Amino acid sequence: MATNPMQRKARNSFLLGMFLTLIISGAVIALLIMQLMQKNKEEQEELATSVQIYVLNQDVSSGQVITQDMLTEQIIPKILVPSNATDDADFISSYALEDKAGNAIYTKVDEKTKQPKRYITKNNKEYEVKIEEETQNYYINTTNNENEKEYLELNTVPVVAKVNMKANTVITKELISKSDNLVQNDVRREEYNAVVLPMDLTTGDYIDIRFMLPSGQNYIVISKKEVEIPSVAGMDSEDTIWLNLTEDEILHMSCAIYDAYKIPGSKLYATKYTEAGMQEAATPTYPINAETSALLLANPNVLEKAKTELISRYNANNLSNLRNEYINKEIQNQQEQADSSAQSGMQESITRTQDSRREYLQGLTPAQ
Repeated sequence: MATNPMQRKARNSFLLGMFLTLIISGAVIALLIMQLMQKNKEEQEELATSVQIYVLNQDVSSGQVITQDMLTEQIIPKILVPSNATDDADFISSYALEDKAGNAIYTKVDEKTKQPKRYITKNNKEYEVKIEEETQNYYINTTNNENEKEYLELNTVPVVAKVNMKANTVITKELISKSDNLVQNDVRREEYNAVVLPMDLTTGDYIDIRFMLPSGQNYIVISKKEVEIPSVAGMDSEDTIWLNLTEDEILHMSCAIYDAYKIPGSKLYATKYTEAGMQEAATPTYPINAETSALLLANPNVLEKAKTELISRYNANNLSNLRNEYINKEIQNQQEQADSSAQSGMQESITRTQDSRREYLQGLTPAQ
């Protein structure tokens, strides 16, 4: 059947529209495919130039100990990453190890395998540090015989942040350091409530304990200790702190507390480090009395290294003369009041400790 010109024109227009639609759709699909291919290419190129690094997953403050649970793995374009960024999951634990002689265990990439390995340098020679699978002990081979093992006795040295860092900060060796607080066999947690505390002191801060006389003489009793503030009945204690101290530091603190009680107008107080991760520990200058010195040198719990350092420090700085000239002289000038002040001060400290203990135990009791 013949079609009229209007029908033929409408059909041709429809076919032309369909044809144009197919062309446009094809062009759009081709463009999308090209864009997808380009994106995949860029992603592959970016992946090829990306590196695995570890960043902080939380904020840390200067002097705070960094552990592996604070690190998160991320893949970042290499161009954005410092050349000394951390890319080894064992970096923190490796960096925090040294043997009893003080030789550091460190990690570096093996030139052949391109894998990170632990090493130690002893007697100017580098050895790979291996782990015995059966015992998990560290050892080195000092000869070509793999069966001849020299086992390493290691100390764990906490790794601390040198500066304040925000979450997602890329960890580099320049941002962390080994802590001064090496855990030794004679370290104990001591509780003190006879020290004047800074107004803004919080758990994790590092402090020196100082002793000031009425005449203005000022001495460092112990240096760079991390503070923990106990919680009493759900609130931070106002006057009590916990410190991890060695046996010789405990004796120094006991002597300083006693002197502070005997000398009215004296002050035993704490000062905070502003950047604990970067600042070195101060050298103690407080001259203990003769009785404490004798006890310290005869005490079997005090490490020989501490005794040697104490003798060297006292001889080098002539601290015994300082003791006689200032502290003993101050005590003698106030002899009658000194004994009474020491007794009342000690009793006050005992009472505060008992009260804090009572409040602590009451806070543990469930409400009825």
